[in-house]
Amino acid sequence: MPVNPWLALTPGDDPAERIRQVGRAHERFLSGAVPPERMRTVVAESWARSAKSIGADSTAPIDLCDDELEAYRSAHPLARVMPLFRDLLGGLADDGDHILAVCDANGRMLWVEGHAGTLRGVASMNFVPGARWDEAHAGTNAPGTALAVDHALQIFATEHFSRSVQRWTCTAAPIHDPVGRLLGAIDVTGGDHLANPHSLALVRATALAAETYLRGLEPPRDQPAVAALGRDEASFASGDIRANLKRRHSELLVLLTMHPEGRTGDQLGFDLYGDDVNPVTVRAELSRLRRLLSPELLDSRPYRLRTQPTTDFGTLTSLVKSGQIAEALAAYTGPLLPGSDAPGIVRLRRMIDDRLRAAILGTGDRRLLQTWLNSPWGADDLEMWQAYARLTPTDLVAARRAAELGREYACNVRATLP
Repeated sequence: MPVNPWLALTPGDDPAERIRQVGRAHERFLSGAVPPERMRTVVAESWARSAKSIGADSTAPIDLCDDELEAYRSAHPLARVMPLFRDLLGGLADDGDHILAVCDANGRMLWVEGHAGTLRGVASMNFVPGARWDEAHAGTNAPGTALAVDHALQIFATEHFSRSVQRWTCTAAPIHDPVGRLLGAIDVTGGDHLANPHSLALVRATALAAETYLRGLEPPRDQPAVAALGRDEASFASGDIRANLKRRHSELLVLLTMHPEGRTGDQLGFDLYGDDVNPVTVRAELSRLRRLLSPELLDSRPYRLRTQPTTDFGTLTSLVKSGQIAEALAAYTGPLLPGSDAPGIVRLRRMIDDRLRAAILGTGDRRLLQTWLNSPWGADDLEMWQAYARLTPTDLVAARRAAELGREYACNVRATLP
């Protein structure tokens, strides 16, 4: 029988000996040696990612607290499935040996529940609501690594990258919304006895039950839904239709959602190709899109969707308009169709990003700025780094990063001058 790579121990493993073996491998890795072959690949790769961001003695930072935390998690989609989590896994959390934890897609802990004594034990390593447990902030750990690889798994004792976490073993599974977007992860943390197939199966089944429940709460099945943030291929759902669209079809669908009144073929061609438009190509792409969506959903003359879909970028824009900036940032999974160079998509992408960035800057909230800067799309954002450095004058790393980017951008500007 093949070994399950997501399980911490294989049949016949001695847990105590395995802890010693992995512990020695961990120290060798920190000294620059390559992990031994017997290391699980998922753990070795996670160590490599973690080492780029933190040291082995780092502690997960607190990102949200008090009223801000309460407002954020009460608005989070996973709040709707907390009763289900408590029903299915709450017994484990009440036995005094385990912790039930739920985090968002950025690894930010939303709920950490269990016996008071066990909670005090994990609080010493900041395993608390509001703390960031993604790999970049807490190293290899079950919820953070489950988010990174998008798969249920176990992390056993010394497999944790951070030394302060190595007395614990955890099992976690990612959770997705009805269109496949990552919402966060469910985790059970406890002692070495947790490293068994049953705990992994139980946590994964709980995550699947949550996804099934959330599908039951999605918009009516006759109302289309489109997701296009942070992905090059938009997803489309309507009734029994579920599809990931190719680039041109994704662009056309997004453009049509932005113009419920309809667009002519020439207008769509200009949005797709600019001045280099070929009407025949546009008509052919629209014809293929109609077959994918079904003829009942797409009208022509002008081209328009008969039923206006819900969209993730539309939801984001509404949150920004209503002043729910933390919720908007949580809903932002990346730029709109980031691989697209279609003029209409580029304009829409900039508009969405500019509104969100301006709203974040307007809050003056260093935690929201920090969340943006910790993302791939915010890592080189000079204006955000400068604002964050002003809000945290004692943070020398932020000041240095802002200065580095300022010099880099100045050099690029000079290089483009005649």
